[in-house]
Amino acid sequence: MKKILLKNGTIIDENGRIIENTDVYISSGKIEKLSKRDDLIISDYETIDCSGYYITPSFVNLHAHSPMNILKGIAEDVTIDDWFNKKIFPYESKLKAEEIYWGTMLASAEMINNGVTAFADHYFSQESVYRAINDIGIRGDIAPTIFGLADDYKIQLKNAEQFIKEFNGKNSRINIRLGPHAPYTCPGDILKEIVDTAKSLNVGIHIHVSETKEQVDDSLKLTGKTPVEILYDSGAFDLDVIIAHGLWTTEDDLKYLNDNVNFALCPKTYMKLSMGQGNIYKLKEKLNYSFGTDGAASSNTLSPLEQARLFALNGKFILGNSESFNILEIWRALMNGHNALSFNTGKIKAGCEADLLIWDLNMLNTSPVYNPLTSIIYSAESNNIKYTMVQGEFLKYDGKLKAYTNNVIKKVNDIQKDIIERGTGESKVKY
Repeated sequence: MKKILLKNGTIIDENGRIIENTDVYISSGKIEKLSKRDDLIISDYETIDCSGYYITPSFVNLHAHSPMNILKGIAEDVTIDDWFNKKIFPYESKLKAEEIYWGTMLASAEMINNGVTAFADHYFSQESVYRAINDIGIRGDIAPTIFGLADDYKIQLKNAEQFIKEFNGKNSRINIRLGPHAPYTCPGDILKEIVDTAKSLNVGIHIHVSETKEQVDDSLKLTGKTPVEILYDSGAFDLDVIIAHGLWTTEDDLKYLNDNVNFALCPKTYMKLSMGQGNIYKLKEKLNYSFGTDGAASSNTLSPLEQARLFALNGKFILGNSESFNILEIWRALMNGHNALSFNTGKIKAGCEADLLIWDLNMLNTSPVYNPLTSIIYSAESNNIKYTMVQGEFLKYDGKLKAYTNNVIKKVNDIQKDIIERGTGESKVKY
């Protein structure tokens, strides 16, 4: 790995603290040291002049279905029921492993461009997802999706278990956990079996919970319990858990939560599929949360920054309080995604992994800069990110991604034609 010196930049740390005129030394994929500006030229370091630039920790996408990027735009202006049952699930049923690989490559490239260096994925054909993450250089937390009501549930669980045994720990950029789809598709003893398997493998879980009001109401009618309570009773909260959405988590659910539970909020999906305002805005002070993007078929873009921006704006509007959801709070929530994953990222200090962004805010959309955090959260776009670094390696350099981009776009355009020609199939489960 190269030695890199980021010279004379302004650091914005995970808490929003601003430190000017600082040099960041990077070696062996980690931050070696920070020092105040000096004029020494160190020959064995590649030096990037960061004068006028801002250096921050990178972003984490805490909930994604990255291969679904291959279906971006295929299900628009439909109800949530039709989105799942007439469009997405039927199209997904015919996806091939190689198409899932290229969908993940497409998503990963977009995320790198948007400053994402790690994402928590929830999908099937996990071997294809693993291969893409390995090839492109991003970090991934992979949760093989398990549908408990599917005819081949036992096979899904066995395959996921074998995948974890074979691949977990083999690549320092990839972690693996189990991905039960949801309490309503993995009911009762099935969810308990998946949780117990995760415990035996010493891994966490990633699961959709309380996405809609109807799910919570139906759960109460059928079991007398909310989805969060069902998850608690299964023993899941003994593990590290990523709760995808949790939009309709109740006040009473809070008593079941602990520091192991991380909420991945995806407000763009809630808006697009008209899922209601839920309870997350009024409960935010009591939730351990960061942001995900969900799948590109429902969110269309893979930018946690965009999701954070929408969350802040929605929250101010819904609660009728323009002083709430302040800049520091939203920045810290963005950075909190690093704490949900075990990659030793998210901080700019010696010993941490060098997953960093270098921002140019001296551009039309972000000038003038009164507060750089304000400029980033409310004005910045991917073009403001000049460099994206993962483990000390640049995946975006001077505003440009690696040369794989054109090949990825060509491949997915060919796949799109095949998807349309094949049409829909039969899904294993119904939403």
